[in-house]
Amino acid sequence: MLATAAAAVVATALPGAARATDAGGRAWQDVVVTGSGAEGAASAVTAVGGQVVASLPLVRGVAARLPAGATLGDQWLVAPQRELRVAAAPAALTDGPASTVRATLGLPANGDEGRGVTVAVVDTGIADVPDLAGRVARRIDITGSGGGDGYGHGTFMAGLIAGSGAASGGAYRGVAPAAKLVDVKVADADGRTDLITVLRGLQWVSQNARDVKVLNLSLSSNSPLPYQIDPLTQALEALWRRGVTVVVPSGNDGPGTGSVTSPGSDPVLLTAGGLDESGTAQRRDDVVATWSGRGPSWQGDAKPDLVAPGARVVSLRSPGSVVDAANPQARIGGGYFRGSGTSMATAVTSGVAAVVLAEEPKLRPDAVKNLFTATAYSAPGLSRAAGAGAGGLDAARALDAASEWRKSPSQAQFDRDTAAIGRDAKDWAALEEAILAGDRAAAAAAWAKLSAGSRDWAARAWVQLDPATRDWAARAWVTEGWGDGPDGTAEQWAARAWVARAWVARAWVSDEWAARAWVNGDWSARAWVARAWVSQDWAARAWVSDKWSARAWTWQL
Repeated sequence: MLATAAAAVVATALPGAARATDAGGRAWQDVVVTGSGAEGAASAVTAVGGQVVASLPLVRGVAARLPAGATLGDQWLVAPQRELRVAAAPAALTDGPASTVRATLGLPANGDEGRGVTVAVVDTGIADVPDLAGRVARRIDITGSGGGDGYGHGTFMAGLIAGSGAASGGAYRGVAPAAKLVDVKVADADGRTDLITVLRGLQWVSQNARDVKVLNLSLSSNSPLPYQIDPLTQALEALWRRGVTVVVPSGNDGPGTGSVTSPGSDPVLLTAGGLDESGTAQRRDDVVATWSGRGPSWQGDAKPDLVAPGARVVSLRSPGSVVDAANPQARIGGGYFRGSGTSMATAVTSGVAAVVLAEEPKLRPDAVKNLFTATAYSAPGLSRAAGAGAGGLDAARALDAASEWRKSPSQAQFDRDTAAIGRDAKDWAALEEAILAGDRAAAAAAWAKLSAGSRDWAARAWVQLDPATRDWAARAWVTEGWGDGPDGTAEQWAARAWVARAWVARAWVSDEWAARAWVNGDWSARAWVARAWVSQDWAARAWVSDKWSARAWTWQL
């Protein structure tokens, strides 16, 4: 994130923060209502005397104000409004040699990459500075506070992605200097924003998805909701399905295990952790930054996907902004600033995504993610155990791989998982239905129909889970049995019942599943809560933890 730090946009559900009282003394609460569709959600809200604030078709719902105490039908999920803000960390993180971003990525010092690709920067705004002249194609102010960047965070991200380096003789050129930017301003001059404002910004991106290929959301949140139902992660996944490569940070709460934050914990999205280059362009001394969030997520997913330069990186100042004024020691010359955080790593990764998509525009988000992780470089300090995911982002190798993909697109090597799962969509759906219904025989039959490619993907995804989650899953499902013979072995389980935890994360899930199974009464009354989930010690560890309590789930209005 910006400047002095491992900064992050931290979400906090503040008591009363989403509540208000009107002139008549009536209490209201701001919420996001999601379910089967925006129109139905609007009708449900008005039926209880509420007010629709914004339509959000992206998440099949609306932002609304509900009277205190109002309840909606079981088919609707009501998520409370929550505050998000950009938070800075100790200034000491700006000390030491500056990052050598382009050299570490394997890009030439004077390159002009990214032409033809537009990146949406959903942040605090983008200041009008020389290095971004001609780069900002459009400015959208969701906050209503006016243009520009009064805080200074969004400008820094924009410079890392597409800064020309004009004010430094090219020394601080961005990763994709020929790319275009869309400034989607969702935070005010204090760096504050909220769930509804961010969702409105993402809704705008959705409506203009044909023009946006990459979305940079350098935002981190300690959301209590599982990614399968959190409106923020569901909005980002919807954009992903529409062909927008969404890049998010792992957060700055490291180095502890399980410190990855939302939306970086979502297994669908491309999550970047922070890489400390030790001030050199050589890679052997690269390590995962101490503050970089590490997985597994509280839902058991391995994150981040990779790491990218994020320590002491140099990018653009927003002169007179809050961060600029508070940290004069971080300034470099008249137009630049130095800072650290997974926000920076996210912007660098977004820039590389733009570079690769300029080379091969037909790559889908899954293919971009697979390509990046398949070509990441290794180093002694970049092991998966250290929190590096697949390793360090290697733009040069990713470009070479994209070129090879273009020569032989029929092989679609970096989209093979998506292709296999897409071909087996009906069988995956049958497996889903059987598991939800508790029909073990039907689940085993559906599994048997899956192709080798789908089974291989499931097995690889399974092994990325942390041991505690695998142990819980094995006890919760395998012991119930999936049939006689080999189909009941732990080895078969490893690739099969894994879907009980993670199938909702992938593109092969039908768009209607979340509204039908996770949100409505069927979900809470049937397959998950009434059965194994709450009967095992997993419930004590995650589902009913202090971050995921009954209060957070059934929020009383």
